[in-house]
Order: sequence, then C-alpha cells, then structure tokens
Amino acid sequence: MDVDYRLAFELAPVGLVLSRNRAMVDCNRHVCEMFGASREVLIGQSFQILYPSADEYERLGARMAPILNAKGYYADNRIMKRANGEVFWCHVSGRALNREDPHASGIWSFEDLSAQRPVKAELTGREREVAARLLDGLTSKEIGKALEISHRTVEIYRARLMRKYGASTAADLVHKLVAG
Repeated sequence: MDVDYRLAFELAPVGLVLSRNRAMVDCNRHVCEMFGASREVLIGQSFQILYPSADEYERLGARMAPILNAKGYYADNRIMKRANGEVFWCHVSGRALNREDPHASGIWSFEDLSAQRPVKAELTGREREVAARLLDGLTSKEIGKALEISHRTVEIYRARLMRKYGASTAADLVHKLVAG
C-alpha cells in the first residue's frame, strides 16, 4: 500500500505544524482554519503571532525547553489567539526532533477546545497561565513552582480569577473556567 504522507498531513483531523527555531515551516489546512490565517501568512512566522502576548510566548518557550529536552515531548492546554484577535482555549502537544536542541525542529498539534471551553472573561497573561494550571488540577504550590512564582502570588491571581468569574470556591472557579 502506498501512503501519501502529504495528504495525511494536510487532511489530519487536528492542526499540525512543522517548526524550526520556533517558527512555522509548514502547516496543514486545519491550522489555517483554526487561527483564521492562510498558509502564506503563517509559513515563516514565529509562533509568537499565535499567542495573546509576547510575554506569554517567551515565558512558555523558556518553560517548555527543559521538558522537551528531558522527555522529548510537551503538552498542555492554553489560551491562544486567532488572526482576528479572538482568544480561545487550545490543546497543544509537540515533539522535539532533537532533544539536545528542543526548539531547533519539531512537530506540533493544535486542537481547538473553544466548543467545550469558551473564554468569557478578559484575563491577563499571568491569569491565563494560572487558570490553565488550575484546570490541570495543580495546587497553588505546584503552580508557583511551575511558573517560578510564590504560591502566595498564585493565590492572589486565583482570587482575581474568582472575582472575574464570580466563583465562591476553588472548585466553583474550575467549573466556571471549564464552562466558560
């Protein structure tokens, strides 16, 4: 059986991107549809254009590198940005092709979670990072360690999130984050 790998890449049911030095060197149709941009616009661009802020792009890149180096792969749920500026929850997973230089080249998949998890509140970059880790079930201490901030700072961000979502408990906040 002859397999047409280009056709499989192009028609995959998730967004796929081949990367080199955190820039997109190829992507499939699903990525273009998800982010609302043509291949011509995306190819050659830094992944930074898909993030709500440059700061989040830098922080996440720095945090991903040692994980990619150790495990060879990375996955999380995060808020990304479409070409029209709309933000949405996205499951991102990827594999470094060279664990010694994890950002040198890789393959990444993107799955739009907005149907199950809409973004309803206006959040800062750090609030988005804390929210994503709360949804992963991490405690304030675990989030603080992951984000390299104190657990008390995490609790301040969690309190802000609770106010923005009108949540009375941490469990209620997680429920509201999932529901949007």
